[in-house]
Amino acid sequence: MMHLFSDGKLAEYLGERKTDLITEIDSLDPDYLLKVSETDLQEHLVAKYSLELPRLVTNQIYQHEPEDVDIDVSRSRSHAILDRSQPSYIQGTSITISIPFEGSAELFRYQPSTFTYTPPRGRIVEREIQLTYQMPSQDPESLKSMYEGDLESIQKYTGWANRDVSAFNNFLAQVAQQGIGRRKQKILADRDMSAVLGIPIKRREDVPRTYAVPEIRRKPAIQRPRLTTEEPFRPEPTLADSEYENTLEIIQNMVAVMERSPQAFAEMGEEDLRWHFLVQLNGQYEGQATGETFNYTGKTDILIRVEGKNIFIAECKFWKGPKGLADTIDQLLGYTSWRDTKTAILLFNRDRHFNTVLAKIPEVAEFHPCFKRKITIEAETIFRYVFHQPDDSNRELLLTILAFDIPR
Repeated sequence: MMHLFSDGKLAEYLGERKTDLITEIDSLDPDYLLKVSETDLQEHLVAKYSLELPRLVTNQIYQHEPEDVDIDVSRSRSHAILDRSQPSYIQGTSITISIPFEGSAELFRYQPSTFTYTPPRGRIVEREIQLTYQMPSQDPESLKSMYEGDLESIQKYTGWANRDVSAFNNFLAQVAQQGIGRRKQKILADRDMSAVLGIPIKRREDVPRTYAVPEIRRKPAIQRPRLTTEEPFRPEPTLADSEYENTLEIIQNMVAVMERSPQAFAEMGEEDLRWHFLVQLNGQYEGQATGETFNYTGKTDILIRVEGKNIFIAECKFWKGPKGLADTIDQLLGYTSWRDTKTAILLFNRDRHFNTVLAKIPEVAEFHPCFKRKITIEAETIFRYVFHQPDDSNRELLLTILAFDIPR
């Protein structure tokens, strides 16, 4: 048998996988990298380069049939040998025990950051570690003692390796995210493009927050994703994340006022409620030309437009059942055109059991054909998701559903 966990340092092996991940990012076609969903590409890279933690399947350990073997006892002090300079063989028994395992087999080869100077011995055969003992005589107690000691040592080393690999796997998402961001910035700089990473909207300095409420801090198959078009990348504007969050906070503050004075808003419909939100939003922000950053088209939407296209859209809707919410999501998908459009649905509940409405929202959103993933928000009445446009899975939009109970 050969020593396990001894072919090299595990840290060096993990470092090579990290380098390979970065090399793959740097080798991607520039237009592909600029157009593909960053999150989808990141998930692909993490899945590809992460390692499955090895686990010994101890409840499936088994013993092979014993075999006769010639054993050299020339160096054994328990045997009387006249000439120890020459091999001296006796017939003994070879016992092999197989320990099945799951996970990455190569991790049994490398030395973890914690180790001893007497690593366990064994042989990797497919999905098993084989331990072979050659016994010159029948000595079950000695065999049992050696096997149990070796198994304990392998388990200890496996735990040490798992600790190193777990840290590496957890770090990969950050490595991929930073690598993708760095390469995209370099590509854009090389092309001398001014792709907007986040358009701030100008806040009015002369108007206090009319409706301020106490601040609630909220914690915020391995296959490369494909593009649906071969057209070259064109830079597009997107609303800055900080402004998106501030806009939603203004909306929530306005709803807090409604909840405190329900009689004043009891008979208002979607159109009237929408105007109240427009007044508050434009009281906090100012547009470049018209004096109004937020405007509307159609019947109920509130939006910000850049170059004739929408980068923020909010829909005010009363809850009329799951189909009504699904139709509203479809409506938002039809309005979006820029990559990374940010959207919101202000969902008002009146005369229905609010808990039932809250339970239905995830069912509708997460079963929509354009749903991609959920973003965890620590709030019972706020739901956030990433959707994609119907004709392009790489053109994503951020959707936040804010549910409010407005009793009569």
